[in-house]
Amino acid sequence: MIKRQMMRLGTSCDWSRERFTLDPGLSRAVREVFVSLYEKKLLYRGSYIIQWCPRCQTALSDLEVNHDQRNGSLWHIRYPIADAPGEYVVVATTRPETMLGDTAVAVNPKDERYFKYHGRKVILPLANREIPFITDELANVEFGTGVVKVTPAHDVNDYECGLRHNLPQIDVIDTQARMNEKAGAYQRLDRNEARKRIVADLEALGLLEKIEPHQLSVGVCQRCATMLEPRISTQWFVRVAPLAKRAIDVVENPKDPAGYITFTPDHAKNDYLRWMENIHDWCVSRQLWWGHRIPAWYCSCGEMVVARQDPQSCPKCGSHTLTQDEDVLDTWFSSALWPFSTMGWTGEVTDTPDLRAFYPTSLMITGFDILFFWVARMVMMGVEFTGKVPFRETYIHALVRDADRQRCRRPRAT
Repeated sequence: MIKRQMMRLGTSCDWSRERFTLDPGLSRAVREVFVSLYEKKLLYRGSYIIQWCPRCQTALSDLEVNHDQRNGSLWHIRYPIADAPGEYVVVATTRPETMLGDTAVAVNPKDERYFKYHGRKVILPLANREIPFITDELANVEFGTGVVKVTPAHDVNDYECGLRHNLPQIDVIDTQARMNEKAGAYQRLDRNEARKRIVADLEALGLLEKIEPHQLSVGVCQRCATMLEPRISTQWFVRVAPLAKRAIDVVENPKDPAGYITFTPDHAKNDYLRWMENIHDWCVSRQLWWGHRIPAWYCSCGEMVVARQDPQSCPKCGSHTLTQDEDVLDTWFSSALWPFSTMGWTGEVTDTPDLRAFYPTSLMITGFDILFFWVARMVMMGVEFTGKVPFRETYIHALVRDADRQRCRRPRAT
């Protein structure tokens, strides 16, 4: 439909060159890049905390997360000191339903109010198990009571804190955003209903000190606006930092042999560099079946095969029963290859008349909303796989918005 509209408007494209993401040539390029990155140890499969959409049933990258400012609450909960009957510390949290997965409470090491509790243990309310009292920069002296719960399986910052202190990771919320079997009496409850029950039970036990209104930033799915659930999951990731290093250089160094990219307006360059310099590994696997199937196969002997061609047998045990990974690639992965994959580059073919004539192109025009989604990734992949920048100038324009400054209106999910 969009193509027909463009043609009716007289857009002067060479329509004989139209390409579709899942065309055979582009699909070969995607597989080549995936396998090549894997062989260079720039792509890996691992367990890490990711943003999960309970409605779409898929993992998301950080860039697919919108943040809504919402009016919420700050619950102040008493955690008894394990070896001191009658003593407790008060933990302030915005998500009491995740407390069943707590594996520590933390204070800032400089917070003098809690020096006497360093190295001791507290009793986790409702679960009645002992967890350590630790010191970590995660805790902000000025937030709440200065004492925070640490739930490594359900918060990105807590996950990093858990790694620093070798804390267990207890997952109490499933992929449907319901409490699982590790949540005890709250099993099978929706996370919102579990919150109400947990707060009521804490109050009945005299462990709820107070509730304060609190405005917080909530991560929601860019696609459906459902509140996301951070959770530990096995996914595929691109190790982006080495790729970003060259992508920074081609913007900062006019003499880089790969070429030099300028930005209009100037501030877009600063936005680009700021994101590149603080980049995180990119979660590229998705569970929505729209995109290229991940070229990895698994054998019952435990072997994993990542290959350019579908393997016929397991290289380790010889079995012919191999199961392909059921996930697909983030569509931005294939989009990152667009400047050269559309010109005939497949990995096997790296030089075509179109590549010589049109790569790199002169000008890239796009909205600021996909500066990181697309522009930055095209630069990283272009430099890595062709040795040249994909375009020489990037022109970033504004977006048409409605009266509420929104791109579009969509119902807000819970």
